[in-house]
Amino acid sequence: MNKNLKIAIFGLLLWLIPFFTGFAFVDPSGNFLIDQIFFKTIMILEGGLIGVILAIKYFACIEDNYLKEGMIIGVAWFAISLILDLVFVAAGFFQMSYAKYFTDIGLRYLFIPMYMFGIGYILEKK
Repeated sequence: MNKNLKIAIFGLLLWLIPFFTGFAFVDPSGNFLIDQIFFKTIMILEGGLIGVILAIKYFACIEDNYLKEGMIIGVAWFAISLILDLVFVAAGFFQMSYAKYFTDIGLRYLFIPMYMFGIGYILEKK
């Protein structure tokens, strides 16, 4: 598979899987069925787990320039998640302002480049 296509598909999966999982915890009117902080914790943990699994699959086919690859996928997957979320904010799916979005959700995506840079760095030093 083309590397750029793989980056895009994996980035989409990283966003899509937690997005759909979230529906199990929200009723049709948008009310949380569980404590909101617990919900956010679940989403962060699930996103981290999926990101690591996808990173393992991605790096399995990489033979060099691990740090560069980690930086590329970290920034790309961060951008994909942010852009897809902002489409839903703009469409009114998330009932919040952009400022509230960034403080409640958007900044959390910074974990993606953080751990991708870290994985790339560790592999580069190996």
